Amino acid sequence: MKYMLLVHHDEAAFDKIAKEKQQQMLAESVRLTHQLHAIKQYLSASPLQPAATAAIVRVRDGKSVVTDGPFIETREQIAGYFLIHAKDRDEAIGIAARVPGARIGTVDRDHRLAGVMSHTRRELRESLRHALLLEKGA
Repeated sequence: MKYMLLVHHDEAAFDKIAKEKQQQMLAESVRLTHQLHAIKQYLSASPLQPAATAAIVRVRDGKSVVTDGPFIETREQIAGYFLIHAKDRDEAIGIAARVPGARIGTVDRDHRLAGVMSHTRRELRESLRHALLLEKGA
């Protein structure tokens, strides 16, 4: 089964962490992707740009309305994702616990993916943003 692990953290708090520690966490994430790839559990992963670079797109009465910036007021933002294959919920939770971002934020394990085709990273990000907007009732 495919699982989406959404990594959330407080961008302001992350920015206060020493650059060396930030680089170490990034290196750990890369190592995790290599480990998952070696056992055929890795499908995709990527950090996201800061929330300030986001945009909301709403279509009302056939007209698009675009709003720059994060789409919700919250302390934590989605920092990235891992798309993995795991045999069950418990295995997915075990992998989520290995994501370095879980130490400074949270990792939300979501298995609602019904059938993920092979996509480019940009298509995955667009699909993820669209799903989040729908989930928030935008």
